Amino acid sequence: MNDKPRITILYCTQCNWLLRAGWMAQELLQTFGDSLGEVALLPGTGGNFEIRVDGALIWERKRDGGFPGPKELKQKVRDVIEPERDLGHVDRHASAPEKED
Repeated sequence: MNDKPRITILYCTQCNWLLRAGWMAQELLQTFGDSLGEVALLPGTGGNFEIRVDGALIWERKRDGGFPGPKELKQKVRDVIEPERDLGHVDRHASAPEKED
């Protein structure tokens, strides 16, 4: 097996979050393509939604207050797998403070 990063997205089947998990997997595969070894969708229950890179938790719905947007998700993954990578338009306006809900 290769040594490229493995991303897992654990989603709650009871909450019908498969489409959200699949969309996030698609966004990551489209952005990082050959830099990833695998993006796996893991069905779960209990309102869980967790994203891990090589087992390290980078997003947890309850802890982090909901779901990441595509920009935030890509930045978090990039910071782990390719910290030097420029994400183009996703990184623009990074100095502007994010609005808190």
